[in-house]
Amino acid sequence: MIDRTAVIAALDAVLDPKSGRGLVAAGLVQGLTTAEDRAGFVMEVPAGETALYAPVRDAAEAALKAMPGMARVSVVLTAETAAPAAPRRTASLSKAATDQGRPKAPVPTDRPAHVRRVLAVASGKGGVGKSTVAVNLAAALAARGLSVGVLDADVYGPSLPTMLGLSGQPAYEDGAMVPHVAHGLKAMSVGLLTKAEDAMIWRGPMASQAITQMLTQTRWGTEEAPLDVLVVDLPPGTGDVQLTLIQKTPLDGAVVVSTPQEVALADARRAHTLFQKVGVPTLGLIENMSGPIFGQGGAEAEAGRLGVAFLGDLPLDAALRQAGDAGRPLTSAEPDGEVAGRFAAVAARVAESLGL
Repeated sequence: MIDRTAVIAALDAVLDPKSGRGLVAAGLVQGLTTAEDRAGFVMEVPAGETALYAPVRDAAEAALKAMPGMARVSVVLTAETAAPAAPRRTASLSKAATDQGRPKAPVPTDRPAHVRRVLAVASGKGGVGKSTVAVNLAAALAARGLSVGVLDADVYGPSLPTMLGLSGQPAYEDGAMVPHVAHGLKAMSVGLLTKAEDAMIWRGPMASQAITQMLTQTRWGTEEAPLDVLVVDLPPGTGDVQLTLIQKTPLDGAVVVSTPQEVALADARRAHTLFQKVGVPTLGLIENMSGPIFGQGGAEAEAGRLGVAFLGDLPLDAALRQAGDAGRPLTSAEPDGEVAGRFAAVAARVAESLGL
């Protein structure tokens, strides 16, 4: 694990050419993030001084890469924009008065073009295998003869490229991005639009903008061959990305993934509450990693308490993890196996709820 204190010390060994102080001490390190084998930050400098600080950024990158155990580094150099001069105040009508005659901006509620159904896969908590469930559920829906797409909306930790064995930026044709196709699924992920080593040091509005672009500017289907269902793999939590998705397109339903323990079920409860508040039906709960290690039956009992369907349980299976790491969903790799059979049962219930 990369030690944050050691990262700060390494950055303070690189000097600010103007003040002569270390980068951290000089206040040039913004949004520092550290993880198991990576680190990244934004270096914000005055407008017009990017040329002066470009070598400093390179030195900071080199200092971090030289640290033991460091595999990925991202240092973004950006310049402040000069604040506009305050306009001279003049007398005018109030905003409330002028707004009376101004047409209201429409609330975007259209689903992506040529997409029949949009299904969200949520968890409320990280580490419960939501992305694995989303990809294999999408493959199981495709095995039913449906046209299926997968949108990786976890912009901070995109996993779809790994799980489907994808790489390379998508083509851009006639004003729209063309999704990659793998294992019968159309796929789009921010991981295909950025470098694999990039750290997503994004504030909420930037993440929301990325989701909007992938959602609305991807050619998921055509008038002659519409997409039956778009499966959206949401990030953990109930924040900006979830709200952006709900605001940008009507969701036909949500599936909540949880492991059996109470610590995960508590967050699954919050995810269900979010969907309740915005009028999105929760189609049911899925219990992942079910078995003697994490327990069994917790999600089924919780589904009963919430008054929603229990869609099924999935065992803690090493083959499921191995298939995801290899870039091929286990549902596709072993279509006659026990795990594929369980996903097929879940997919049948979901398809029925969506009217597909």
